[in-house]
Amino acid sequence: MNNIEKTTSYNESERLAALRRYNILDTLPDNAFDDATKLVSYICGVPIAHISFIDENRQWFKSEIGIGLSEVPREISFCRYTIMESEMVEIPDTFLNERFKDDPNVTGGFKVRFYAGVPLRTPDGYNIGTLCAVDHVTKVLNENQRNALSIVAKHVINQLELRTKNIELDVQKKIAERAVLAKDSFLANMSHEIRTPLNAIIGFTDLLAQTRLDSVQRDYIDSVQIAGENLLLIINDILDLSKMDTGNLTIEAQPFNLKKTLKHVYNLLKVKVPEAIEFNLFLDADLPEIVIGDHGRLNQILVNLIGNAIKFTEEGEITISVKKLDETADYYSLRFSIKDTGIGIAEDKLTTIFERFTQAEDSITRKFGGTGLGLSIVKQLAELQGAEIQVKSKEGRGSEFFFVINYKKANYTEAEKEPLAGDNLGKLKILLCEDNVINQKLAKSVIHNFGFDVDIAENGEEGIELLSKNNYDLVLMDLQMPLKDGYETAQYIRTEMKSDIPIIAMTAHSFVGEQERCYSVGMDGYVPKPFKQLALLETIKAVMKKEENLTPRRKLDLSYLDEMACGNPNFRQEMIDLFIEKIPNQVAQLQEAFDRNDTNTVKRTAHNMKSSIDIFMLEDISNYLSIIEIEAKSGRFTAQTEDKIKFLHHEIFEVVKSLKEL
Repeated sequence: MNNIEKTTSYNESERLAALRRYNILDTLPDNAFDDATKLVSYICGVPIAHISFIDENRQWFKSEIGIGLSEVPREISFCRYTIMESEMVEIPDTFLNERFKDDPNVTGGFKVRFYAGVPLRTPDGYNIGTLCAVDHVTKVLNENQRNALSIVAKHVINQLELRTKNIELDVQKKIAERAVLAKDSFLANMSHEIRTPLNAIIGFTDLLAQTRLDSVQRDYIDSVQIAGENLLLIINDILDLSKMDTGNLTIEAQPFNLKKTLKHVYNLLKVKVPEAIEFNLFLDADLPEIVIGDHGRLNQILVNLIGNAIKFTEEGEITISVKKLDETADYYSLRFSIKDTGIGIAEDKLTTIFERFTQAEDSITRKFGGTGLGLSIVKQLAELQGAEIQVKSKEGRGSEFFFVINYKKANYTEAEKEPLAGDNLGKLKILLCEDNVINQKLAKSVIHNFGFDVDIAENGEEGIELLSKNNYDLVLMDLQMPLKDGYETAQYIRTEMKSDIPIIAMTAHSFVGEQERCYSVGMDGYVPKPFKQLALLETIKAVMKKEENLTPRRKLDLSYLDEMACGNPNFRQEMIDLFIEKIPNQVAQLQEAFDRNDTNTVKRTAHNMKSSIDIFMLEDISNYLSIIEIEAKSGRFTAQTEDKIKFLHHEIFEVVKSLKEL
């Protein structure tokens, strides 16, 4: 009877394949299986219970009570017979059983007198193991106990199935994450490759527009500028879609002047409206001046919708209207409407126009152009602000797009900002780190127009060399350079050269998390390419003004660390070195996990960082980490979460800088 050939089924190879599919053999203990074993012992009132799986050579115990072994040879196991059956095998008294009465584990060994085993049957019908109850005395199970054992056996198989599906899901998740990363990397590289020449086209066109031109030349320049701006809009739309896909597009909550924003959009697009069209802006008399929200995303929605209205309207009128619907103690409810008398949309197309790469008719792309991305982005931007974009339209009679946004009330009135004069900064001497010859020429022309002097470094190493020899007021830093890129160069300037010179990042590689990464390595400003001259000048003014009004450097309180060191300077220094080495990396991991919307990693990293932060008495940073941990536990990040992580980048950089100077 102990011959293994007589205790194997005709489909043994398929059974073994089914067992291996679960990858359960030789795995670590698992509470779910241990609980099931305890339940079997309790239900049957036995001192020995186990869940085991049988391969070609052995019986391996996933969970056991009263055995004390991890496996036994298959040829001596009772269960090699149980897996041949379709129902429970119950032996009330092994002394009376012809098959087992002389078995070594009956006459000695485990002294088995009672045995009950239920085959663990997979959904496709293969017995891969057993659930067993064993006693040293004779026993007969009642009907309830037998039913309970069968239920527990099914539960064990369900656990295996669930475990397998979770592993498969995890594999698929990793594949999907790699695909998203590959897509993001591709879009980032394409963005850089397109933005670099586009920066030169738009920049030199702006410079050319400032020279004396005749009417024909002026017309040509205007056309080039419009084409460049349209191309830039398409690139930005693609980048925004990628951010939405990865959950990295956040909505800001900052005070802004609503009426000024609306009038700015109106004046910006008014120049594109043909003379045959009446272009109107109607603002409710009760419309608030200042609200709290994301004025940039409101601009984006309105520019897309109004741009479409202009594109698809050849005569008649286009009307932008904003009306206050309701007001509470904390919020204004505002209705935005863009109505036109253009070509309209067929009724059967109204449900699909917000899908990506979709337009009302194929002929529209040929006649009017466009990517079909605009309305998809508008829809998602509206939803991120708690609004729903709606449309009414009749083919040949025009369309109306409208939505309602609730803006929080601001508790102050906007102060008038005094414009900074162009010569307020004096004769700045600027170091430009840029490897692209065309961009060098463009930036040099723009900087000279500002009235500043400029030296040019072709890469980061050359920039460091010039910075060590000369005095500069500011560094303009391209991020993508040979030998030493912008990040490495900025970090070297801050950590090795110990320089506080203002650094502004200038890059065509504008993508998710890049701005935050620039700040984390010590840069002070960020200008994406293609840049507008005014935007660059305002950023230069902002960082130079910040430099003039520098706040005192953070003071460190090392009293708790000194108390722990008990006068041991080596221990104190070791803890400081560990902080400098470990914490910036953890902040980077926190940022990466946030960018992936990985709440578990954010929660774990924030929690782990707190213990180190508390040793250095950094109470404000510790409080921010606690808030981030709580938000991660809730499973949902907000724009405020991103702000707190930005704060961490900046403050940890300051702490590390101070620690290195000790």
